[in-house]
Amino acid sequence: MMTWRFSTGAFLLFLLMARVPAQGKQIRATLLYDGQTTEISTADEDAGQLWITTADLKRATRFELKPQGVCRDELCFPLPKSRQSEFVRKSAGKSWFNLMAFAQLVHQPVAHDEALSTWYFGLRSDQRQNLSSLEAPNFTLADIEGTPHSLSDFRGKKILLITWASW
Repeated sequence: MMTWRFSTGAFLLFLLMARVPAQGKQIRATLLYDGQTTEISTADEDAGQLWITTADLKRATRFELKPQGVCRDELCFPLPKSRQSEFVRKSAGKSWFNLMAFAQLVHQPVAHDEALSTWYFGLRSDQRQNLSSLEAPNFTLADIEGTPHSLSDFRGKKILLITWASW
């Protein structure tokens, strides 16, 4: 039979390590969210997840953590209670928020450039629903013979519009 002996200091260190959530590497990050670019001086990248402080969450996205969920003005996304640890953690006296988990929750595409520590967040599902009701602005262009045509001339008809640019 084997017995284990711990010094008081080693035991306390073991207890502290067991209570501290695992963290990835500390990085500087650039976030592009809703057309706004924000530099984050301290973020935590852990297994493809991006943890930022709740203060940086508000600064970069205008969302803030509230008891009812992640909210911006009247828009609020509840966080599943059984998965709270996927979204929020406390460490070093700060509250951290997993922006990648939130993007997945709200069906928001994300592009990440690891070399530049840059994350681009696309439209959330609630933003994409409004796109089907958008109308293209009217414009007038000449065809090959020089006859002008306006987009409004084709209202109610299906058209295929092909554009090209040299840049």
